[in-house]
Amino acid sequence: MYSQLFVRLAVATAFLSAVADRLGFWGAPGTANASWGNWANFVAYSNQLNFFAPAAMGNVLAIGATILEVIFALLLLIGYRTRLAALLSGSLLTIFALMMTLSFGIKVTFNYSVWVGASACFLLGSYRNFALSVDTYLERLKKK
Repeated sequence: MYSQLFVRLAVATAFLSAVADRLGFWGAPGTANASWGNWANFVAYSNQLNFFAPAAMGNVLAIGATILEVIFALLLLIGYRTRLAALLSGSLLTIFALMMTLSFGIKVTFNYSVWVGASACFLLGSYRNFALSVDTYLERLKKK
């Protein structure tokens, strides 16, 4: 029960932390806690990952990734549609890992534990019941 909750919280906070970084909440570019530090640096990084896409699509892809990370994080935090959110999060992280590998090499994916995160999401997605979740609460309401 608590291991599921831990995975949900760990993945959700990782997604939200990355979003906070690209919005400058962890500090300015170049400071100790910031990987990107601002939106422009994140879009430049995203463009490197999405080398196959036209540069004009860069902002759209960066916005799309950010929106998905926020949605998946919120779903995992509250435990709503948890199985689907976990599987989609694992898929998103796998896509990130593959693009990082193609763009920068496999080592960087290990530095950021992207494969570990994806694996944790897929493992979480293999469960059918999620204690301490909105899903469980809604199931109980249905049975009444």
